Amino acid sequence: MGKVISMHKRAAISAVAAASGLLPLIASAQTLSDTLIFVSTLLNGIIGLFITLAIVVFFWGLIKYLWSMGPEDAHEGLRIMFWGVVAVFVMVSIWGIIRLLQSSLRVTSTEPIIPRGIYYTPPR
Repeated sequence: MGKVISMHKRAAISAVAAASGLLPLIASAQTLSDTLIFVSTLLNGIIGLFITLAIVVFFWGLIKYLWSMGPEDAHEGLRIMFWGVVAVFVMVSIWGIIRLLQSSLRVTSTEPIIPRGIYYTPPR
């Protein structure tokens, strides 16, 4: 039998692993721009993962509905399909609203806008 890790120890290990992603920023090895681009790329990947997960949930409910042996199983399959459709609808709607705002505000780039420092030269 394998070793069982407690929930507190697992949470501590996860927190240390997540915090280690910020170490280059703390050590000044990355600029704020690099960190924001990394976070933006990470969030875009997570959004795609959630949409894929919602579609998988829908098809899981469909399979559960088609293979149901009784009305209770069929009802559970329909419920799972319903929430899968709701999740996809909400995510695609939010994505559409963001695209609409980008086009109406004429924002063509999806890269974050990072304010640059103000350069000051003292008078002579």
